[in-house]
Amino acid sequence: MSLSSYLHETVREGRLRVDLPGGRSLNLGDGSGPPLRVRINSRRWLARIAADPDLRVGEAYMEGGLVLEEGGLYDLVDLIGRNARYRRQPRPGPLARWWLDRRLQANARRAARRNVAHHYDLSVDFYRRFLDADLQYSCAYFPRPGANLETAQWVKKKRLADKLLISPGQRVLDIGCGWGGLALSIAQQTGAQVDGVTLSTEQLATARARAEAAGLAERARFSLTDYRDVAGPYDRIVSVGMFEHVGRPNYQAYFDQVARLLTDDGVAVVHSIGRSDGPGFTQAWVAKYIFPGGYIPALSEVLPAVERAGLVVCDIEILRLHYAETLRCWRERFTAQRKEIAALYDERFCRMWEFYLCVSEIAFRHRDHMVFQLQLAKRVDAVPITRDYLERGEPVGAAGLRRVA
Repeated sequence: MSLSSYLHETVREGRLRVDLPGGRSLNLGDGSGPPLRVRINSRRWLARIAADPDLRVGEAYMEGGLVLEEGGLYDLVDLIGRNARYRRQPRPGPLARWWLDRRLQANARRAARRNVAHHYDLSVDFYRRFLDADLQYSCAYFPRPGANLETAQWVKKKRLADKLLISPGQRVLDIGCGWGGLALSIAQQTGAQVDGVTLSTEQLATARARAEAAGLAERARFSLTDYRDVAGPYDRIVSVGMFEHVGRPNYQAYFDQVARLLTDDGVAVVHSIGRSDGPGFTQAWVAKYIFPGGYIPALSEVLPAVERAGLVVCDIEILRLHYAETLRCWRERFTAQRKEIAALYDERFCRMWEFYLCVSEIAFRHRDHMVFQLQLAKRVDAVPITRDYLERGEPVGAAGLRRVA
């Protein structure tokens, strides 16, 4: 199929003009909405985009081969997202799944360290430009329309801590602790002993420095450790925004390790991006430039591993548009700080991250992406039988747990 036929087939809504090399233009869509216009600079880029649009459109924008003449990047990505329902989405067959598992998602220890470094070992000064002050780099929880990012991230942390039902003195493991914000909050607010593990040297240095500055170094300890190498036991385990990097072939090993590390009356909460329409592929451009080795799971791929590990699913909560709103906040802050970010890196880097933030937001607004939180235990009575304690905003410690349950 030619690029012209492909575009006419897939862009049925909106108003998009594509100026091609040689002076020809394509007018796409039904004419609704604000006008958008892009220009493809060369026949080379035209051929590359036609051969592999999922990968090459992002590359063309990064390299200047695709230029916006009218409208913004978010408007263009939003139009593409709104029209995605007109394209048949490929599903991985057994051979494709075997190849992806073996080639791209095995994530052995050395590969996992390398993949994490690719994204998370960027300067913390860069992330401070668009994240909240606590450096929460995962989906926030917006309790009401119009809530700001700081409030939404604080509510997210509190909700996670409440689901963990932590009591003073308990041992808590944070798998994929980032820059330490959640672990430090738990240590400070609950009196628990928290161990955070990460594979990012930049995150580790920042988390340790923050713990020292807050006077929490004895109660919030951080190390450069693969989750597969952690020794327990722990009363509570939390993992936020890390499961997306585990890789599908490792799901059983991951939940087996959670089960081994968790005490008999322990509680674990796993917070991850997921797919609402079944197993799929990692988008080609994202896999190459943003999250090598990453994969967004469907719950149908996750729950069998949980069951085989002997864990009880006590609660599943689905956050739908919360991550879209989180990404909107990050995108707006990134745009406001773009000049300073370009000085830290360069123009190509800025274009890459602009594209990443836009396509990620649209994945939650128009595609099948959501966030799930799994509350897991070994005992069926380990947590309350209703969510009332969450809705009241009152954490329930282990001492009062049996009464509530």
